[in-house]
Amino acid sequence: MSDTKKTVIELKNITKEFRVLNRSEGLRGSIKDLFSRDYRIVRAVDDVSLSVSQGEIVGYLGPNGAGKSTTIKMMTGVLEPTSGQILVRGNVPYLHRSENSQNIGVVFGQRSQLWWALPLVESFRILKDIYGISDRDYKDIQELYRSLVDIDELLHKPVRQMSLGQRTLSDILAAFLHDPAIVFLDEPTIGLDVSMKSKIRELICELNEKKNTTVILTTHDMGDVDALCRRIVIIDKGRKIYDNDIEHLKGFFGSYRTLRLRLGEDLKKEAGIVREEFPELQVTDDEEWISVLVDESRIRVVDVLEKIQQTHNIKDMQLEEISTEDVIKKIYDKDRAKEDDPLQDGEGREV
Repeated sequence: MSDTKKTVIELKNITKEFRVLNRSEGLRGSIKDLFSRDYRIVRAVDDVSLSVSQGEIVGYLGPNGAGKSTTIKMMTGVLEPTSGQILVRGNVPYLHRSENSQNIGVVFGQRSQLWWALPLVESFRILKDIYGISDRDYKDIQELYRSLVDIDELLHKPVRQMSLGQRTLSDILAAFLHDPAIVFLDEPTIGLDVSMKSKIRELICELNEKKNTTVILTTHDMGDVDALCRRIVIIDKGRKIYDNDIEHLKGFFGSYRTLRLRLGEDLKKEAGIVREEFPELQVTDDEEWISVLVDESRIRVVDVLEKIQQTHNIKDMQLEEISTEDVIKKIYDKDRAKEDDPLQDGEGREV
């Protein structure tokens, strides 16, 4: 088996539960809680199995509270699973935290691992000593960074003087510094402008290609997913509900199209009228367009358009394939509909 197909992360029926105190209200309730044994069990991750190969970039997606960060913390050894087996490069992370930390890099959103008051180069030198990076390897990685980004202008700049984008860029470079086999990126582009997001995406792609580094990416930005991930795993309420490539995901909802319209001057009013005319369709609006999501297996786009033309003056229109973001929303909706109605037919089945 080639190295690119080697399994580096293996999760088998992982479950993580937390004991949460049922708190009482008010001052008297707070005092009572000091002696309370009234706990409930919250299952943050529920029987998740996952296998990731060397060199993959996997998008690990889900709404807030779905269990993404809890899973990442178990992979990095910060948390111990309640049940199930987890192996990262053949080691149990929470039992071999020191060895596991040598094989991974981590970037958690806006929480920097760099030394705030020191120039970036000093943070790199400290990390060099912590990870035991040889002088030759350190020089080689510096040259690689120079070939990918304009790092020289950042090296002697204190981290506290950097912009958010520069800090994020520097954090990602620091995470790859010791040539880890796996890098976990938790919301790496949150709060960044379009230009910096593009630069960071290109950097992650280049480092993944040149170093064959496995990347686990959690994000709510579908631009990150489209630009970086061939495979996505979706988790909701602690359960894995999808694990496949993006094209398969879009193919599953291939009958969906988004009809985008410009109608009258009062966009909000026009959108409300369209919602009343098509209560079975998802109608949204922004500053310029009214968007109508159409499932052509049920109703043709041309029929929707003809009906709107009868009562509205259409100034402009566009027809788009369903976006990754809309597909994922549909999966959430289907999974929750299935949970609410266990007798549902194939429309509510898990993807």
